[in-house]
Amino acid sequence: MSPLLRSGLIAAASALILDQASKLWLLYVFDIGRRGMVRVTPFFDLVLAWNTGISYGWFQDTGSFGQTLLLMGKVVAVILLGVWMSRSQTRLAVIGLGLIIGGAIGNAIDRIAYGAVVDFALFHIAIGGKTYSWYVFNLADAAIVAGVAALLYDSLVAPAAAKTPR
Repeated sequence: MSPLLRSGLIAAASALILDQASKLWLLYVFDIGRRGMVRVTPFFDLVLAWNTGISYGWFQDTGSFGQTLLLMGKVVAVILLGVWMSRSQTRLAVIGLGLIIGGAIGNAIDRIAYGAVVDFALFHIAIGGKTYSWYVFNLADAAIVAGVAALLYDSLVAPAAAKTPR
């Protein structure tokens, strides 16, 4: 195994382990379900949200057939991303793909274990007496976003921009 591929696998494993550890701790040690919303800072709360859909809660009412289709789509995506990662030529692209893969697997584990993805992080801001909130997310989602940002930077800005696999 090349050192380049190893760095992608380490990124995937790190994202997966941190995601699952945070969810298990929040669910079974911190007991976020019993505590309800917990204010951490004036702009960040911990709150338990079960997402049966995909990003932004889309496709929540698809039932078990829809959940199976979402899971199958995720399996295909992880395999294709793994092939892309094995063919990538830059460390940034490989790490970005690893973060996406680790995050996708973390959320897939939730779907299998709980029938929904465990989301818990909520950022918000109060302006003029009104509160504006971002969607509730988890560390797997953050890893996916960071991975996509790394791929965009690598393909659009970095000097030796990586292209899609040959």
